[in-house]
Parts: sequence; C-alpha cells; structure tokens
Amino acid sequence: MRTMIAIPCGDTVQALFMSACLGLQLSGEINYMIVSGSLIYDARNKISERAIAEEYDRVMWLDSDMTFEPDLFKRLSAHLDEGKDFITGMYFKRKAPVTPVVYSYCGIDEEEKIPKAIPYEDYPRDSVFQVAAAGMGGCMMTVDLLRKVQEKFGCPFSPLIGFGEDFSFCQRALIVGSSLWCDSSIKLGHIAQQIITEGFYDSIRRTKT
Repeated sequence: MRTMIAIPCGDTVQALFMSACLGLQLSGEINYMIVSGSLIYDARNKISERAIAEEYDRVMWLDSDMTFEPDLFKRLSAHLDEGKDFITGMYFKRKAPVTPVVYSYCGIDEEEKIPKAIPYEDYPRDSVFQVAAAGMGGCMMTVDLLRKVQEKFGCPFSPLIGFGEDFSFCQRALIVGSSLWCDSSIKLGHIAQQIITEGFYDSIRRTKT
C-alpha cells in the first residue's frame, strides 16, 4: 500500500505539528509531499495531480496547524481497509465561533439562494457517521476518489463560488458517488493563537477558585 502524506501550507509549520508528524506510527510505502504557497487550493491540486500520476493508493491530508495522536495513520487506514474512500477525524475551528469542522449540510440554500454550510454540532460522540462536508485538516482518502473527481471536474480542489477548497471537493466527491465519513473517536487538536490579556488571566484565576 502506497500512501502520500500531503501537507499544504504557508511559509511555516507549527513545531507541535512537526512533533506529531515525527511520532506517527506508519506502515507500507510512505512519502511526504509538502507544497507551500498562499493558495491552499492550488497546493492541494498539485499534490492530487502527483498522487494520481504516480499511482499512489491513498493520500492522508494534514494541515500544518494540527496536532494528533501517533495512531492517527493506523486508525484512518483501517476505515479505508473496510471499503470507505474518505474518512476524517474530529476537530474544531480554532476561531470563534468554535464549532466542529464537519457539516450536516453544505450547498446552496434554496430560500436565500446563497452558499451555506451547517456545522454538525450535535454529532454522535465516539462514533462513525456520514457527513455532507468536512475540513481536510486530518483526513484520508483513496486516490481512486481523487481520480474520479479529476476526470469529471478537472482540478479537484478549485473553489466553487462561495466555498473554500475543502467544501468544494466534498461536493464534487458526493456527485461522483462517494460517501464522506467522520470517526469522532479520532481526536485532533487545532493549534490556535491566544492573546493573553489581564482579562484572560483573571478568567483563569476564577476557574481555580
């Protein structure tokens, strides 16, 4: 089994992310591909093109602001071994409002005629369930799925109007007959920036009393 670990990023990556990568428990033939640039969708398209051209079996996507357990690769792989072609772990937005980065709806709102995505806030805990869309911060998919999306739509991650590259890919994946899954027992962390103020300090002190 040949797996590409794909890391689209800006100019830098987080130290905690690199530490998590170095601790991954990997198996099979593994290669990393890091593409940096200001257009994340372009980085994802380049990675996808190479994964298809070089006939990889799977791609594990990792965002460079994530943390995860050493068994992430093994647990995501197990779902694909069972026949799924897309699986994500559970993580949350790093900026307010903090919501899960899995969605129960993603599409054009029929009444308002605008792009809309509804977070799956009351998601099943520690379960495997289908979603309408998900972020790509910590997920795995088959290259066969990438190939199907590419053959029908061209570049898999080029944004649709009103959506980012991850939502756009998910909508295309559903059209070509895929199903998107989340295993909420696989926990990932989203590295955020916190401005430490006196108010923040006071709120920490209140929780200790």
